[in-house]
Amino acid sequence: MATGARHPEPALAHMTPSPFDSAVLGPLMGDAQAADILSEARFVAHMVTVEAALARACGAVGLIPPDVAARLSDALAHTHVDPCILGMGTAAAGVPVPALVKQLQAGLGPDGQFLHWGATSQDIVDCAHVLQWRDMLDMLAARVGQLLDALRQASDAHSDTLMAGRTRSQVATPISFGLRIATWAQPLMALEAALPDMRARLLRVQFGGASGSASAVGTHGAALSAELARELGLADAPCWHTDRMAIMGLGGWLAGVSAALAKAARDLVTLGRSEIAEARAGTGGGSSTMPQKSNPVGAEAIITLAGWTACLQPALTGAASPLEERDGAAWALEWLALPQMGVATAAALRHALDLITSLTADPARMAAQLDAGHGAALAEAASFALAAHMPRPDAQNLVKDALARAKAYDITLPQALDRMDGSRDLANWSVDLSAQAQLAASETMRQRIFAQRGKI
Repeated sequence: MATGARHPEPALAHMTPSPFDSAVLGPLMGDAQAADILSEARFVAHMVTVEAALARACGAVGLIPPDVAARLSDALAHTHVDPCILGMGTAAAGVPVPALVKQLQAGLGPDGQFLHWGATSQDIVDCAHVLQWRDMLDMLAARVGQLLDALRQASDAHSDTLMAGRTRSQVATPISFGLRIATWAQPLMALEAALPDMRARLLRVQFGGASGSASAVGTHGAALSAELARELGLADAPCWHTDRMAIMGLGGWLAGVSAALAKAARDLVTLGRSEIAEARAGTGGGSSTMPQKSNPVGAEAIITLAGWTACLQPALTGAASPLEERDGAAWALEWLALPQMGVATAAALRHALDLITSLTADPARMAAQLDAGHGAALAEAASFALAAHMPRPDAQNLVKDALARAKAYDITLPQALDRMDGSRDLANWSVDLSAQAQLAASETMRQRIFAQRGKI
């Protein structure tokens, strides 16, 4: 070690390489509730739950003695599993279940031989993961619902706040800020509506035994699967150990939520730029050197988390093409990608709710953007109003001339149209191009968007 070099501080020396569990990055990028639901401790507990449910199901269909099934279930309710021993077993077998079963059997005496009857490791792991994601989806659904309620409230509050709509980074036409907020809600409403079908595909029992035929339990396969599903509160299903479409669907839903949030976050970053400053959300973050800065930390975190979720989605595509009846390499991709996607999505939703509930607008700044360019943002509305009286190309040329005159005389487009031959008597320009007239179309569209919630 070079002279003067220092050892890491003790707290940092043991810091996890995962940003979600990090003492430094976790409060920004992580989510404590999601991390708890998807934690190793919960996963191990769910595996034990599945083993106990399997014992009861085997007893119910006559595969093991009912009194043994009852004793196994009671004993497993009070068992303790050493995760370090599971870890060593996973390193040896590539999956934690053999070590889990061995630990559990050690305290069960002769009854232990009936544990894990007819099952394979993937049955236990997949069912345990499904139970985790059942809890996780309950939490995520609640957060999406809260956020949609907040977006509706913010949109209603700004239904008559006029701003410049922008296309390809340029001022286009007037819209209401309420409509802009409604477009942030729109994809989330579709994702909320997609949840029941996605849950139905995902929350299914997995039981197929070694190669998916449930051959170890003979003719009891279908009955055992149905009873295990009943015990776990899941839907019954044929073995799906090589069909990972439901897992891909879950990943796609998580990526969709993250992408929808990132769209709103990007808009908020832009709206908060120093030279625009039309809206502000969140408390902002300071700079290490510039006292005047208030950085959009929450919005930036959402964008980063969405980018990470998008990066992980292809891993699930790789996992969906397993070799033959079981592929340990492909299957393990889900273990690496899905928990991180879940925590990232939960964290993004947490940041988004904070941003929307703290959102404020500056109507004066918004109006100033529309006034800039002598009312050029009203050019489309003016050309369509004139097109009712002349060919559209002529109407567009007349508006171009009016804009040139507005610039030359430092007046607004409606004022120029009022003074020009060919347009002076064709409309009441101060009324037809007023803010109220522009808001009407935005309000209609805004109401149509929110009317879709619960109907998609």
